[in-house]
Formats: sequence, C-alpha cells, structure tokens
Amino acid sequence: MSEFADRTDAGRRLAQELSEYEDREDTVVLGLPRGGVPVAFEVTRKLEAPLDVFVVRKLGVPGNPELAMGAIASGGVRVVNEEVVSSTRISDQQIERVSQEEREKLERREQTYRGARPGLSLEGKVVLLVDDGLATGATMRAAINALREHRPREIVVAVPTGPAETCSELEGMVDEVICLTTPSPFFGVGGSYQDFSQTTDEEVRDLLERADELTST
Repeated sequence: MSEFADRTDAGRRLAQELSEYEDREDTVVLGLPRGGVPVAFEVTRKLEAPLDVFVVRKLGVPGNPELAMGAIASGGVRVVNEEVVSSTRISDQQIERVSQEEREKLERREQTYRGARPGLSLEGKVVLLVDDGLATGATMRAAINALREHRPREIVVAVPTGPAETCSELEGMVDEVICLTTPSPFFGVGGSYQDFSQTTDEEVRDLLERADELTST
C-alpha cells in the first residue's frame, strides 16, 4: 500500500519532522529537481525558509557514461573521483571536455528553473537537502559532495522514502538523515506514492517563484 498520496502530501509530512528548523535565519532548503522540488516546497512553506534548486550533473567516463568519474553542481562546483580517474586513465583534457558539455546542460536547466534570479548563498548555512526519495543514493551522494564545496555549516538529507541500507550509508556523509519510511522489500521510490507522475520544468519554476514570494513577505 502506498505511503503517500503524492509529493505534496510527502512534503507536508516531511516538514513535520523538520520542525526544529522552523523560523531560523540560518536555514536553507534545497530541492533536487525535478521531483524533489514539490516536496521541498512544502518544507519551505512550513519552515518559512528560503528555497532553491540544487542541480547536479554526473560526469560519465567517456565510452562508459554510466560510470561516474565525478559531478558538477549549482554554483560552478566540480568534484572528481580521483580513484575512478586513475583506474580508467582518463586525461585532464577528457575530463574538461565532459565537464564543459555537462556544464552547458546544467546552466540551461538552471536558467529554465530560476530565470534571472541568482542562487542562494550556502556558506555557513544549515542546508536541508530534499528529494522525493532515494534508491541507490548515487545522485544524493553526488549532491552532498558538491554541496560541501559551498561550505555549509550543516547538511541534513531529508527524504520521504528510501531503502534502509541507503539511508544508513548516507548517515556517514552528513550531519543528519531523515527518511520517513524504509519499505522492505523496496521496489523503487514510486512504490511509496499513489501519484508519482513526472514533475515538469514549468512546475519547478512555478514552485520556486511561489516560495520566493512566501519568504520575501
């Protein structure tokens, strides 16, 4: 039986578990697009904390794009997995070429979501990193590693659902992991939702605009 009606329902329930961060000047909510943004919006609405997207693009090994040699993320951050680079003997030129291709995609996506608004400053902040769920945790791990480059004071991963083992693995990387449900057996994030329809770019943009209005009044 599905645990959540939809991402809005999941976000409201997740927000209840994050009440200690309500009305704090040092807290920022980051949603991983696209599906994490509707969840993060409900957290923002409850906590009255600013919302932004944190876009992450995997850097795939040339000829084997599913193998990640690093990632780039919002704010011009790039992290490289030196172990993968060494074992696959990838040149600096190859890394730079893949990085440039992914950076262009990332910038287009950020432009679609944010328009002309600049990203939020994350240095010294308590960052609540929100997605609609975890599966392998690969995207979240990339986001955490990239986020560290922004020097936040704390990183809190908050998701409605995920496998217990994935949530446990992430606990060693951040200050806190909040995962509302850990179904066993785990058949994918969508299994926890009655409505898991795809979030559109337009919905992400609209939610960011609405969050901006909420926190600026």
